[in-house]
Amino acid sequence: MNVMVGGTFDPLHVGHKVLLSRSFEIAGRDGLVTIGLTSDDFASKKSHPVRPYKVRREELIEWIKSMGFPAGYVVECLSDRFGSALNQDFEALVVSEETFPVAEEINRLRRENEKKKVDIYQIRCILADDGRIVSSTRIHRGEIDPNGHLIR
Repeated sequence: MNVMVGGTFDPLHVGHKVLLSRSFEIAGRDGLVTIGLTSDDFASKKSHPVRPYKVRREELIEWIKSMGFPAGYVVECLSDRFGSALNQDFEALVVSEETFPVAEEINRLRRENEKKKVDIYQIRCILADDGRIVSSTRIHRGEIDPNGHLIR
């Protein structure tokens, strides 16, 4: 199965790893995962600093290789919320609870453009030790580490 997923992935944390792992699981042995990685310009709109695209891409690829997923993958530069998801032929989109509305919008726009609807797989956000969502913003603020453990 051909699957799409997207994000900034900075820093690459436990929530991202669950999202990506689920994407590879859905793709299956002979599938393909297209990972949209936000461009430097698009990522600059975040509320915290983001490392350069090249650094984030290298870290992402290193982690994927370390996991030994059987599906193939490609990393594409994402300059907006949709990337190639509006035009590319694929079967599934994997999102978090926070990005589910974007997935619905992608399907709406695909329908308007006479493209087939894609299946949406939503994962639950991962909670840190304090019961709040693990996020890059919280990590950047020094509240938690990338595994969701509180920093004292």
